[in-house]
Amino acid sequence: MPTPPLPRIRLLATGGTIAGVQTGDDARGYRAAALSTEDLVAAVPQLTTLAQLEVERVAAIGSQDMDEATWLKLAARAQAALDTPEIAGVVITHGTDTMEETAYFLNLVLRTEKPVVLVGAMRPATALSADGPINLYNAIAVAAHAATRSRGVLVVANDEIHFAREITKTDTTQVGTFRSGHHGLAGLVNAGRLHLYGPPVRRHTHASEFAPPAVLVAPLPRVDILYAHAGLGRDLFDAAVRAGARGLVIAGVGDGNLSAAALAACAAAARAGVAIVRSSRTGGGIIERNIEIDDDGLGLIAADELNPQKARVLLQLALTRARDVRALQEIFFTY
Repeated sequence: MPTPPLPRIRLLATGGTIAGVQTGDDARGYRAAALSTEDLVAAVPQLTTLAQLEVERVAAIGSQDMDEATWLKLAARAQAALDTPEIAGVVITHGTDTMEETAYFLNLVLRTEKPVVLVGAMRPATALSADGPINLYNAIAVAAHAATRSRGVLVVANDEIHFAREITKTDTTQVGTFRSGHHGLAGLVNAGRLHLYGPPVRRHTHASEFAPPAVLVAPLPRVDILYAHAGLGRDLFDAAVRAGARGLVIAGVGDGNLSAAALAACAAAARAGVAIVRSSRTGGGIIERNIEIDDDGLGLIAADELNPQKARVLLQLALTRARDVRALQEIFFTY
């Protein structure tokens, strides 16, 4: 029997450390997004055994400079590829700093059952024991595998497969920086061989009300994150509202708590029509409604399982669909 053709995968590049080059003899310094996508692919010749690759550069930035304009451009290019019948999946190279935010954004705005995989690296391409080549190989393997359909956007790093909703960067430099919290890993990938676990637990991609990205109007509503701490006053809250924020996410202490002064500022902002979401700076746990703070009385929204950075992404999109606190809360319980 003839060998079936390899799947076609669109590789969209945005830059990041995976395309980084060291700037001198000091192995710690490097310049992100210095290499072309073609150079990255050429460094891993084994990719030709996995898929037929089509390469497109969308951006060439470190992910600390990722912004919503680039998100929308990336989403549009990804959706165009996914709408092409011959394309089996999409892989996106991306810096690790904001990868979890981009992945979650795409998880909410793409309409597809095809696999979408983000991949990056913690070490630049010219470093000793660079992790980019094996990460890229594994990401292509994941995107080319039929069993990864209908699982939403995935992130591949350090032989692990993460759901976009669950992944968080937890270490500044270690290759094992990514962790998946409440619902765990999507699976493992060892030299291209997949071991998949359970499906995602919340709505995504093919069932998302925010998809496809063409229906989004730029710019997205402004949402700021404010970090709670001992002695927090109301000045930053009032300043964010004056600056035009339509939503605020609070990285609260403990169970999404904040000082009496800050809480009063939140209540005033909510009465003025600003959406206020309580998350937590702790890195884990669930924010329930009306436990230590009267959310119903103050008009606040509980982030549920989302960390502050992902709560911001969801609130930006949610504000394009709803303004009522109850409707916004339901969105946070759905996604």
